[in-house]
Amino acid sequence: MTEEMKIDELPGVGPATAEKLREAGYSDLMTIAVESPKNLAEMAEIGEATANKIINLAKREADIGNFETGDALLERRKAVGKLTSGVKALDELLGGGFESQAIIELYGEFGSGKTQIAHQLAVNVQLPEDQGGLGGHALMIDTENTFRPERIVQIAGALDLDPQEALTNVHVARAFNSHHQMLLMDRAKALAKEFPVKLLIVDSLTAHFRAEYIGRGALAERQQKLNRHMHDLQRFADLNNAVILVTNQVSAKPDAFFGDPTRPIGGHIVGHTATFRIYMRKSKGGKRICRLVDSPSLPDGEAVVTLCEEGVRD
Repeated sequence: MTEEMKIDELPGVGPATAEKLREAGYSDLMTIAVESPKNLAEMAEIGEATANKIINLAKREADIGNFETGDALLERRKAVGKLTSGVKALDELLGGGFESQAIIELYGEFGSGKTQIAHQLAVNVQLPEDQGGLGGHALMIDTENTFRPERIVQIAGALDLDPQEALTNVHVARAFNSHHQMLLMDRAKALAKEFPVKLLIVDSLTAHFRAEYIGRGALAERQQKLNRHMHDLQRFADLNNAVILVTNQVSAKPDAFFGDPTRPIGGHIVGHTATFRIYMRKSKGGKRICRLVDSPSLPDGEAVVTLCEEGVRD
């Protein structure tokens, strides 16, 4: 019995409602069970009371919300993959690499190397697991026209990968505004059914939100939409055992903690939802300093990486 058949079998969910749910991206019971009634009603074009009933039934059938023992969670953690950055020091800083089922945020000033690492990971994810990859494809939501196929060719060549095949395994969509950016998550879910997507990049996460929602009067709506977008990203990570990499801009405000007048955009919404936060800053030559600022289990620390024609290196 497939998960899609189970949606049809939920009491009160007929073929028409099941089809609406699938079209809205709710392909299994878990995605329904963890949704809010308001969002489900809006996305599936059904009444909020109906949405609430469907969610409660899905929760019961999916058996979520129960406590689990630590050993059961540890067993589940064994499915988490680690994607190499190609830099030993950075991988060690992250406990072995960029973790799947997690959101990793890179933030820093323009030119700090965030997009370069994104390009590197888009190639590295295609490597087999015994070489630090995840043997999968990469998706990139490009909000600032930063993707460069030529860079993929250079990095793939340095790793002895076929550049043409490497380009084929990277799927890029340009987001023209924040609404479009959020809608592209639906397309990402569909692509993940066609290809083994193991990396989703959003470069940059906050650019459109920052430009479109200006002033204190728009702050609440901006944060609400960012929150929904971040949870969509986390859901994608969980369902596909994928790495989520988001880059973020900074605003020039004094920050005594870092000793650098920069602070990431997005406030507590982005800060609390991102699993790992890495602050990047320029150093001499082609070197960049990556500081692990937040992690659920790892200590703060720094790693130095070098940006060169072959990609990101020690």
